[in-house]
Amino acid sequence: MSQMLPEGISSDAFHACADAIAHAAKDLALLGWTPATSSNFSMRVNASHAAITISGRDKGRLDRDDIMLIDLDGRPVGTDARPSAETALHTQLYRRWPETQAVLHTHSRTQSVASRLFATQGVVRLEGWELQKAITGFHTHESVLEIPVFPNTQHMPGLVAQVDAWLDSGKPLHGYLIDGHGIYTWGRTMAETRRHLEALEFLLACELDLRRLSA
Repeated sequence: MSQMLPEGISSDAFHACADAIAHAAKDLALLGWTPATSSNFSMRVNASHAAITISGRDKGRLDRDDIMLIDLDGRPVGTDARPSAETALHTQLYRRWPETQAVLHTHSRTQSVASRLFATQGVVRLEGWELQKAITGFHTHESVLEIPVFPNTQHMPGLVAQVDAWLDSGKPLHGYLIDGHGIYTWGRTMAETRRHLEALEFLLACELDLRRLSA
């Protein structure tokens, strides 16, 4: 794929992001969290651009040619490739939080099952788990971490509006599930974002186990 980079973005900067995305994607694919070309990943390149996975690519086999540049309105830059169908959910986070540097969206079995189980409640309420401290801003298990579950839709502006409504109500947001779908989380670095993803996966699995054991 030919990627023409605009003035102000070096190939080194873009390739560093593309390589980080591909590396993370391969690790997550090995965990079984990206089945059937699902999931999408991105990294901020600068204040007005991000690198994101091209739609339909096998996430366990990504390389630089599977990553493209977009602006923060989700438009392709310097390529005719098609970005992830859920690009608007990535760019929303970059626009709202300039400190956000990476966004990861996966479809693990745990995430998918939890999204269905808690959909009627609209939120997963995590409380008392030591691993809540893996989420930036949480310093004790004596806290409450709410992960909203938004109804699924193929209409991306609708999903963006749901996330905006949660944030505009003043509620903190560190990640969210989409019913029957998967999870979104983000961070100030790729390492932080991966830590958030792994912690939320573990916490959701614990909640599912508790439901099974108490049934």
